[in-house]
Amino acid sequence: MKWLLLLGLVALSECIIHKVPLVRKKSLRRNLSEHGLLKDFLKKHNRNPARKYFPQAEAPTLIDEQPLENYLDTALSPPRQAEYFGTIGIGTPAQNFTVVFDTGSSNLWVPSVYCSSLACMDHNLFNPQDSSTYRATSKTLSITYGTGSMTGILGYDTVKVGGISDTNQIFGLSETEPGFFLFFAPFDGILGLAYPSISSSGATPVFDNIWNQRLVSQDLFSVYLSADDQSGSVVIFGDIDSSYYTGSLNWVPVSVEGYWQISVDSITMNGKTIACAEGCQAIVDTGTSLLTGPTSPIANIQSDIGASENSDGEMVVSCSAISSLPDIVFTINGVQYPLPPSAYILQSQGSCISGFEGMDVPTESGELWILGDVFIRQYFTVFDRANNQVGLAPVA
Repeated sequence: MKWLLLLGLVALSECIIHKVPLVRKKSLRRNLSEHGLLKDFLKKHNRNPARKYFPQAEAPTLIDEQPLENYLDTALSPPRQAEYFGTIGIGTPAQNFTVVFDTGSSNLWVPSVYCSSLACMDHNLFNPQDSSTYRATSKTLSITYGTGSMTGILGYDTVKVGGISDTNQIFGLSETEPGFFLFFAPFDGILGLAYPSISSSGATPVFDNIWNQRLVSQDLFSVYLSADDQSGSVVIFGDIDSSYYTGSLNWVPVSVEGYWQISVDSITMNGKTIACAEGCQAIVDTGTSLLTGPTSPIANIQSDIGASENSDGEMVVSCSAISSLPDIVFTINGVQYPLPPSAYILQSQGSCISGFEGMDVPTESGELWILGDVFIRQYFTVFDRANNQVGLAPVA
Protein backbone atom coordinates (compact mmCIF):
# COMPACT_ATOMS: atom_id res chain seq x y z
CA MET A 1 0.00 0.00 0.00
CA LYS A 2 2.91 2.34 0.76
CA TRP A 3 4.25 1.94 -2.80
CA LEU A 4 0.83 2.56 -4.30
CA LEU A 5 0.60 5.77 -2.31
CA LEU A 6 4.06 6.86 -3.49
CA LEU A 7 3.16 6.21 -7.13
CA GLY A 8 -0.02 8.16 -6.66
CA LEU A 9 1.89 11.15 -5.33
CA VAL A 10 4.32 11.07 -8.27
CA ALA A 11 1.44 10.90 -10.74
CA LEU A 12 -0.21 13.84 -9.00
CA SER A 13 3.00 15.89 -9.21
CA GLU A 14 3.03 15.43 -12.98
CA CYS A 15 -0.34 17.17 -13.24
CA ILE A 16 0.61 20.22 -11.21
CA ILE A 17 2.23 23.29 -12.74
CA HIS A 18 4.47 25.11 -10.26
CA LYS A 19 5.89 28.37 -11.60
CA VAL A 20 7.95 30.99 -9.84
CA PRO A 21 7.63 34.24 -11.90
CA LEU A 22 10.52 36.74 -12.36
CA VAL A 23 10.00 40.53 -12.60
CA ARG A 24 12.51 43.30 -13.45
CA LYS A 25 12.85 46.32 -11.15
CA LYS A 26 15.38 49.03 -10.32
CA SER A 27 18.82 47.49 -10.08
CA LEU A 28 21.34 47.60 -7.28
CA ARG A 29 23.68 49.23 -9.79
CA ARG A 30 21.20 52.09 -10.12
CA ASN A 31 20.84 52.28 -6.32
CA LEU A 32 24.62 52.57 -5.98
CA SER A 33 24.77 55.20 -8.74
CA GLU A 34 22.08 57.29 -7.05
CA HIS A 35 24.10 57.22 -3.83
CA GLY A 36 27.34 58.14 -5.62
CA LEU A 37 28.91 54.76 -4.81
CA LEU A 38 28.98 52.98 -8.17
CA LYS A 39 32.39 54.05 -9.48
CA ASP A 40 34.25 53.22 -6.29
CA PHE A 41 32.37 49.95 -6.01
CA LEU A 42 33.28 48.83 -9.53
CA LYS A 43 36.87 49.98 -9.14
CA LYS A 44 37.27 47.98 -5.95
CA HIS A 45 35.60 44.76 -7.09
CA ASN A 46 36.84 44.66 -10.67
CA ARG A 47 40.30 44.04 -9.21
CA ASN A 48 39.19 40.87 -7.46
CA PRO A 49 38.09 37.53 -8.90
CA ALA A 50 34.68 36.29 -7.82
CA ARG A 51 35.16 34.15 -4.75
CA LYS A 52 31.82 32.56 -5.51
CA TYR A 53 33.80 30.40 -7.94
CA PHE A 54 36.35 29.39 -5.30
CA PRO A 55 34.49 27.40 -2.62
CA GLN A 56 37.79 26.69 -0.87
CA ALA A 57 38.08 30.43 -0.21
CA GLU A 58 35.24 30.42 2.29
CA ALA A 59 35.88 32.07 5.63
CA PRO A 60 36.64 29.38 8.21
CA THR A 61 34.18 28.48 10.60
CA LEU A 62 6.29 17.85 -11.70
CA ILE A 63 6.30 20.98 -13.74
CA ASP A 64 7.21 23.21 -10.91
CA GLU A 65 7.74 26.75 -12.11
CA GLN A 66 8.86 29.58 -9.89
CA PRO A 67 8.25 33.11 -11.19
CA LEU A 68 11.18 35.46 -10.77
CA GLU A 69 11.81 39.17 -10.74
CA ASN A 70 14.82 40.65 -12.49
CA TYR A 71 17.00 43.21 -10.74
CA LEU A 72 19.30 43.69 -13.71
CA ASP A 73 23.02 44.17 -13.16
CA THR A 74 23.12 44.30 -9.40
CA ALA A 75 26.30 43.20 -7.75
CA LEU A 76 27.10 40.05 -5.90
CA SER A 77 29.83 38.12 -7.63
CA PRO A 78 31.13 38.85 -10.17
CA PRO A 79 30.86 42.63 -9.78
CA ARG A 80 27.42 42.95 -11.36
CA GLN A 81 24.99 40.19 -10.59
CA ALA A 82 21.53 40.00 -12.09
CA GLU A 83 18.86 39.34 -9.59
CA TYR A 84 16.20 37.29 -11.22
CA PHE A 85 14.46 36.42 -8.04
CA GLY A 86 11.28 34.86 -6.76
CA THR A 87 9.35 34.56 -3.54
CA ILE A 88 9.66 31.50 -1.33
CA GLY A 89 8.18 30.68 2.05
CA ILE A 90 10.08 29.17 4.97
CA GLY A 91 8.46 27.71 8.09
CA THR A 92 4.95 26.98 9.35
CA PRO A 93 3.18 29.28 8.81
CA ALA A 94 5.35 30.40 5.90
CA GLN A 95 7.53 33.49 6.29
CA ASN A 96 8.13 34.98 2.84
CA PHE A 97 11.48 35.97 1.32
CA THR A 98 12.71 37.12 -2.07
CA VAL A 99 15.70 35.05 -3.11
CA VAL A 100 18.09 34.93 -6.05
CA PHE A 101 17.76 31.62 -7.92
CA ASP A 102 21.46 31.10 -8.52
CA THR A 103 22.90 28.24 -10.60
CA GLY A 104 26.37 29.48 -9.58
CA SER A 105 26.07 28.52 -5.89
CA SER A 106 24.46 25.75 -3.85
CA ASN A 107 23.31 27.10 -0.47
CA LEU A 108 19.97 28.50 0.63
CA TRP A 109 20.20 31.28 3.19
CA VAL A 110 18.05 34.19 4.36
CA PRO A 111 18.43 36.97 6.94
CA SER A 112 17.31 36.12 10.44
CA VAL A 113 16.31 37.81 13.68
CA TYR A 114 19.77 36.87 14.98
CA CYS A 115 21.42 39.23 12.49
CA SER A 116 22.89 42.45 13.87
CA SER A 117 24.24 43.87 10.60
CA LEU A 118 22.89 47.04 9.02
CA ALA A 119 21.94 45.05 5.91
CA CYS A 120 19.43 43.01 7.90
CA MET A 121 17.53 46.07 9.09
CA ASP A 122 15.94 46.66 5.69
CA HIS A 123 15.07 43.06 4.77
CA ASN A 124 12.69 40.32 5.85
CA LEU A 125 14.02 38.32 8.80
CA PHE A 126 13.32 34.68 9.57
CA ASN A 127 12.17 34.04 13.14
CA PRO A 128 12.48 30.39 14.19
CA GLN A 129 10.18 30.95 17.15
CA ASP A 130 7.33 31.76 14.74
CA SER A 131 7.63 28.39 12.96
CA SER A 132 6.21 25.20 14.44
CA THR A 133 8.31 23.04 12.09
CA TYR A 134 11.74 24.63 12.65
CA ARG A 135 14.54 22.37 13.91
CA ALA A 136 17.80 23.89 15.14
CA THR A 137 21.31 22.50 14.65
CA SER A 138 24.71 23.31 16.14
CA LYS A 139 26.26 23.79 12.68
CA THR A 140 27.50 27.13 11.37
CA LEU A 141 27.66 28.62 7.88
CA SER A 142 30.13 31.09 6.39
CA ILE A 143 30.10 32.19 2.74
CA THR A 144 32.28 34.80 1.07
CA TYR A 145 31.18 36.19 -2.29
CA GLY A 146 33.18 38.54 -4.49
CA THR A 147 31.31 41.57 -3.19
CA GLY A 148 29.67 40.45 0.01
CA SER A 149 29.62 37.78 2.68
CA MET A 150 27.49 36.23 5.38
CA THR A 151 27.89 34.10 8.45
CA GLY A 152 25.20 32.33 10.40
CA ILE A 153 23.76 29.09 11.67
CA LEU A 154 22.06 26.17 9.94
CA GLY A 155 18.58 24.93 10.66
CA TYR A 156 15.87 22.75 9.12
CA ASP A 157 12.36 23.72 8.09
CA THR A 158 9.77 23.45 5.34
CA VAL A 159 10.53 25.55 2.26
CA LYS A 160 7.65 26.36 -0.07
CA VAL A 161 8.74 27.15 -3.61
CA GLY A 162 6.52 27.24 -6.68
CA GLY A 163 3.80 25.19 -5.00
CA ILE A 164 6.23 22.56 -3.70
CA SER A 165 6.47 21.91 0.05
CA ASP A 166 10.10 20.93 0.51
CA THR A 167 10.15 19.47 4.03
CA ASN A 168 13.19 19.01 6.24
CA GLN A 169 15.25 21.46 4.16
CA ILE A 170 18.52 22.68 5.65
CA PHE A 171 19.17 26.40 5.21
CA GLY A 172 21.25 29.23 6.60
CA LEU A 173 20.02 31.89 9.01
CA SER A 174 22.33 34.87 8.75
CA GLU A 175 23.87 36.41 11.85
CA THR A 176 26.18 38.84 10.06
CA GLU A 177 26.05 40.42 6.60
CA PRO A 178 28.99 42.87 6.63
CA GLY A 179 29.42 45.88 4.37
CA PHE A 180 26.96 48.01 2.44
CA PHE A 181 26.43 45.71 -0.54
CA LEU A 182 23.67 43.59 0.99
CA PHE A 183 22.12 46.69 2.55
CA PHE A 184 21.35 48.04 -0.94
CA ALA A 185 20.45 44.61 -2.37
CA PRO A 186 16.81 44.39 -3.50
CA PHE A 187 16.55 40.76 -2.36
CA ASP A 188 16.65 38.99 0.99
CA GLY A 189 18.69 35.84 0.40
CA ILE A 190 20.02 33.34 -2.12
CA LEU A 191 18.76 29.93 -3.25
CA GLY A 192 21.63 28.02 -4.86
CA LEU A 193 20.93 25.54 -7.67
CA ALA A 194 24.42 24.20 -8.40
CA TYR A 195 25.78 20.76 -7.44
CA PRO A 196 26.02 19.69 -3.76
CA SER A 197 29.81 19.27 -4.11
CA ILE A 198 30.27 23.05 -3.74
CA SER A 199 27.70 23.57 -0.98
CA SER A 200 29.17 25.29 2.08
CA SER A 201 29.08 23.21 5.28
CA GLY A 202 27.85 20.24 3.25
CA ALA A 203 24.27 21.49 3.30
CA THR A 204 21.92 19.65 0.94
CA PRO A 205 20.78 22.05 -1.81
CA VAL A 206 17.07 22.74 -2.25
CA PHE A 207 16.69 20.97 -5.59
CA ASP A 208 18.51 17.87 -4.33
CA ASN A 209 16.17 17.69 -1.36
CA ILE A 210 13.14 18.17 -3.61
CA TRP A 211 14.29 15.35 -5.89
CA ASN A 212 15.20 13.04 -3.01
CA GLN A 213 11.59 13.35 -1.81
CA ARG A 214 10.34 12.72 -5.38
CA LEU A 215 8.34 15.94 -5.31
CA VAL A 216 8.98 16.41 -9.04
CA SER A 217 8.78 13.92 -11.90
CA GLN A 218 12.22 14.50 -13.46
CA ASP A 219 15.66 15.16 -12.01
CA LEU A 220 16.09 18.48 -13.82
CA PHE A 221 15.00 22.09 -13.81
CA SER A 222 14.83 24.72 -16.53
CA VAL A 223 15.09 28.47 -16.79
CA TYR A 224 13.51 31.07 -19.05
CA LEU A 225 14.70 34.64 -18.59
CA SER A 226 12.48 37.15 -20.33
CA ALA A 227 13.82 40.40 -21.77
CA ASP A 228 10.58 41.98 -20.61
CA ASP A 229 11.00 44.68 -17.99
CA GLN A 230 8.19 43.44 -15.78
CA SER A 231 7.42 39.72 -15.96
CA GLY A 232 7.55 36.45 -17.85
CA SER A 233 10.69 34.78 -16.49
CA VAL A 234 10.41 31.45 -14.72
CA VAL A 235 12.41 28.65 -13.19
CA ILE A 236 10.68 25.31 -13.80
CA PHE A 237 11.32 22.46 -11.40
CA GLY A 238 11.04 18.90 -12.69
CA ASP A 239 10.08 19.40 -16.32
CA ILE A 240 10.63 21.24 -19.62
CA ASP A 241 8.01 23.57 -21.09
CA SER A 242 8.48 23.68 -24.87
CA SER A 243 6.37 26.85 -25.17
CA TYR A 244 9.39 28.85 -23.99
CA TYR A 245 11.71 27.89 -26.87
CA THR A 246 11.82 27.26 -30.60
CA GLY A 247 13.36 24.33 -32.47
CA SER A 248 15.01 21.51 -30.58
CA LEU A 249 17.11 21.43 -27.44
CA ASN A 250 20.81 20.81 -28.01
CA TRP A 251 22.50 18.96 -25.17
CA VAL A 252 25.93 19.79 -23.80
CA PRO A 253 27.72 17.49 -21.31
CA VAL A 254 28.68 18.98 -17.96
CA SER A 255 32.48 18.95 -17.85
CA VAL A 256 32.86 19.46 -14.09
CA GLU A 257 30.08 18.62 -11.63
CA GLY A 258 30.33 21.58 -9.29
CA TYR A 259 29.04 24.65 -11.03
CA TRP A 260 27.12 24.01 -14.24
CA GLN A 261 30.38 23.95 -16.19
CA ILE A 262 30.58 23.11 -19.90
CA SER A 263 33.16 23.17 -22.72
CA VAL A 264 33.06 25.92 -25.37
CA ASP A 265 34.60 25.26 -28.79
CA SER A 266 35.26 28.86 -29.89
CA ILE A 267 34.03 32.47 -29.81
CA THR A 268 33.87 34.25 -33.17
CA MET A 269 32.87 37.57 -34.72
CA ASN A 270 32.33 38.03 -38.47
CA GLY A 271 33.67 34.52 -38.99
CA LYS A 272 36.94 35.28 -37.19
CA THR A 273 37.93 33.65 -33.91
CA ILE A 274 38.24 36.37 -31.27
CA ALA A 275 38.60 34.19 -28.16
CA CYS A 276 38.68 30.59 -26.98
CA ALA A 277 40.66 29.53 -30.08
CA GLU A 278 41.65 26.17 -28.62
CA GLY A 279 38.49 25.65 -26.61
CA CYS A 280 37.69 26.90 -23.11
CA GLN A 281 35.51 26.24 -20.10
CA ALA A 282 32.37 28.18 -19.16
CA ILE A 283 29.82 28.25 -16.37
CA VAL A 284 26.12 28.70 -17.12
CA ASP A 285 25.15 31.02 -14.26
CA THR A 286 21.74 32.58 -13.69
CA GLY A 287 23.26 34.52 -10.80
CA THR A 288 25.54 36.62 -13.00
CA SER A 289 24.01 39.38 -15.08
CA LEU A 290 26.81 39.96 -17.59
CA LEU A 291 28.90 37.68 -19.76
CA THR A 292 32.38 37.50 -18.29
CA GLY A 293 35.67 36.13 -19.47
CA PRO A 294 39.44 36.50 -19.01
CA THR A 295 40.45 40.16 -19.02
CA SER A 296 42.63 40.07 -22.12
CA PRO A 297 40.12 38.63 -24.63
CA ILE A 298 37.32 40.67 -23.06
CA ALA A 299 39.39 43.83 -23.54
CA ASN A 300 39.76 42.92 -27.21
CA ILE A 301 36.01 42.38 -27.53
CA GLN A 302 35.32 45.75 -25.88
CA SER A 303 37.66 47.37 -28.38
CA ASP A 304 36.06 45.56 -31.32
CA ILE A 305 32.58 46.78 -30.38
CA GLY A 306 33.82 50.32 -29.68
CA ALA A 307 33.22 50.29 -25.93
CA SER A 308 34.96 52.83 -23.67
CA GLU A 309 34.83 53.57 -19.96
CA ASN A 310 32.47 56.28 -18.74
CA SER A 311 32.64 58.41 -15.58
CA ASP A 312 30.92 55.65 -13.56
CA GLY A 313 33.51 53.09 -14.57
CA GLU A 314 31.18 51.25 -16.94
CA MET A 315 32.00 50.21 -20.50
CA VAL A 316 29.61 52.01 -22.85
CA VAL A 317 29.05 52.24 -26.59
CA SER A 318 27.27 54.79 -28.74
CA CYS A 319 23.61 53.82 -28.91
CA SER A 320 23.53 54.85 -32.56
CA ALA A 321 26.20 52.24 -33.35
CA ILE A 322 24.24 49.22 -32.12
CA SER A 323 22.57 48.52 -35.46
CA SER A 324 25.97 48.18 -37.16
CA LEU A 325 27.57 45.86 -34.62
CA PRO A 326 28.04 42.16 -35.51
CA ASP A 327 26.76 39.05 -33.77
CA ILE A 328 29.21 37.38 -31.42
CA VAL A 329 28.94 33.61 -31.85
CA PHE A 330 29.61 31.01 -29.17
CA THR A 331 30.13 27.54 -30.64
CA ILE A 332 29.29 24.91 -28.01
CA ASN A 333 29.44 21.17 -28.65
CA GLY A 334 29.44 21.88 -32.39
CA VAL A 335 26.39 24.15 -32.36
CA GLN A 336 26.53 27.91 -32.94
CA TYR A 337 24.82 30.24 -30.43
CA PRO A 338 24.88 33.80 -31.80
CA LEU A 339 24.47 36.80 -29.52
CA PRO A 340 23.12 39.80 -31.44
CA PRO A 341 24.12 43.32 -30.35
CA SER A 342 20.61 43.78 -28.94
CA ALA A 343 21.55 41.03 -26.45
CA TYR A 344 25.07 42.05 -25.48
CA ILE A 345 24.43 45.80 -25.33
CA LEU A 346 22.27 46.75 -22.34
CA GLN A 347 20.17 49.88 -22.83
CA SER A 348 19.20 51.71 -19.65
CA GLN A 349 18.12 55.29 -19.03
CA GLY A 350 19.63 56.57 -22.27
CA SER A 351 22.93 54.72 -21.86
CA CYS A 352 24.16 51.72 -23.85
CA ILE A 353 26.37 49.52 -21.68
CA SER A 354 28.48 46.59 -22.82
CA GLY A 355 27.25 43.26 -21.50
CA PHE A 356 30.82 41.91 -21.34
CA GLU A 357 32.95 41.98 -18.20
CA GLY A 358 36.61 41.07 -17.77
CA MET A 359 37.35 38.79 -14.82
CA ASP A 360 40.11 36.22 -14.40
CA VAL A 361 38.92 32.98 -12.78
CA PRO A 362 41.79 30.48 -13.10
CA THR A 363 41.04 26.77 -12.68
CA GLU A 364 42.87 23.52 -13.41
CA SER A 365 41.16 23.44 -16.80
CA GLY A 366 42.06 27.06 -17.63
CA GLU A 367 40.39 30.38 -17.04
CA LEU A 368 36.61 30.34 -16.97
CA TRP A 369 34.04 32.20 -18.98
CA ILE A 370 30.71 32.84 -17.28
CA LEU A 371 27.61 32.70 -19.45
CA GLY A 372 25.33 34.90 -17.38
CA ASP A 373 21.94 36.40 -18.04
CA VAL A 374 23.13 38.19 -21.20
CA PHE A 375 23.44 34.70 -22.73
CA ILE A 376 20.57 32.93 -20.95
CA ARG A 377 18.04 35.55 -22.02
CA GLN A 378 18.66 34.35 -25.60
CA TYR A 379 18.62 30.62 -24.86
CA PHE A 380 16.13 28.62 -22.82
CA THR A 381 18.28 26.48 -20.55
CA VAL A 382 17.67 23.05 -19.04
CA PHE A 383 19.85 21.95 -16.12
CA ASP A 384 19.66 18.14 -16.24
CA ARG A 385 21.04 16.53 -13.11
CA ALA A 386 19.96 13.01 -14.12
CA ASN A 387 22.25 13.03 -17.16
CA ASN A 388 24.71 15.76 -16.10
CA GLN A 389 24.05 17.91 -19.14
CA VAL A 390 22.78 21.35 -20.10
CA GLY A 391 20.12 21.79 -22.78
CA LEU A 392 20.00 24.96 -24.88
CA ALA A 393 17.46 26.24 -27.41
CA PRO A 394 16.59 29.73 -28.76
CA VAL A 395 13.88 31.40 -26.71
CA ALA A 396 10.46 31.69 -28.27
